[in-house]
Amino acid sequence: MRRLIGLWRRVATGVGLTLLLAAAVATVPTPAAAASAGTAPVTSFSYTSSPGDFIGQGRSGTFTAPQDGISALNPVEVDPGLIRVFVSDGDTDWMIEFAGAQGELLTPGVYRDAERAAFRTGRSPGLAVTGNGHGCNEVYGDFTVHQVAHDADGQVTLLDATFTQHCETADAPPLKGRVKYRAQPLSYGYTSDPGDHVGNGTTGSYTGATSTFGVRGTDRTIEYTASGKRATWSVRLEPPEGEKFVVGKVYRAERFRGQGIAALDVDGLKRGCNTLTGEFRLTRLVTDRATGEVTAFAATFVQHCEDAEPALRGTVHYFA
Repeated sequence: MRRLIGLWRRVATGVGLTLLLAAAVATVPTPAAAASAGTAPVTSFSYTSSPGDFIGQGRSGTFTAPQDGISALNPVEVDPGLIRVFVSDGDTDWMIEFAGAQGELLTPGVYRDAERAAFRTGRSPGLAVTGNGHGCNEVYGDFTVHQVAHDADGQVTLLDATFTQHCETADAPPLKGRVKYRAQPLSYGYTSDPGDHVGNGTTGSYTGATSTFGVRGTDRTIEYTASGKRATWSVRLEPPEGEKFVVGKVYRAERFRGQGIAALDVDGLKRGCNTLTGEFRLTRLVTDRATGEVTAFAATFVQHCEDAEPALRGTVHYFA
């Protein structure tokens, strides 16, 4: 097996760890934005074990890895749906396996009724988490893939997944965890006050498991969309006339910009504002050096429709 090997550190103790990530040869294009990401990618593994869980023995742990010194190579096994992550601190070894249905690549989404990965049947997804010298004979579980991608050679380029595993029976105490490999923030979230016209007092969160995201623009205008869970959101941001975005600056905004006034317009749940007041702040902005197009950004906003007091508040992360 060709392998990915790197050095890890455990957050609590600083002990050196080793990561091995393997995926069968198959091709899924890596999102272009991920290649031009706006923040350092995160590689980590964390778990929480309920009392009585055979694998975690009621304990919890968190491990993180710097990107330097980590490389990815292709294995020789032919199981396109399988990704393995190995973690070792010299005393304890962990292996986490995620698998789609037999012969199918993993894609972002929610995978329910998972069986033990090596012995999955029919069209069932696979999951297997072993550690502390313990493993399950039978696995009952679910997992969610927020991000996953391979390059043209089948090398895994990013992974962000969460899991819940029960050993031997479906009602056994759970082991829960999250695995990230070169993962980037990718989400849209909002809260709405009662009386806000757009959000109508609701709260929502959209991630790669349920939603798709898009962005276009430059350092003078950004148009962002998030679509999923029966809803589509759009966010338009512009600095005041004649200006470029300044990261970290809080902009006072209305629906249409002018001298000294930025533009903000957030639509969602099939509702929007005729007039509005508000503010926004870019916390990260990355543009392509050749084209000037936005490849990654992060922002927060507050919007009041029709000058009303109730507010819509949101946070955008697009690979940053």
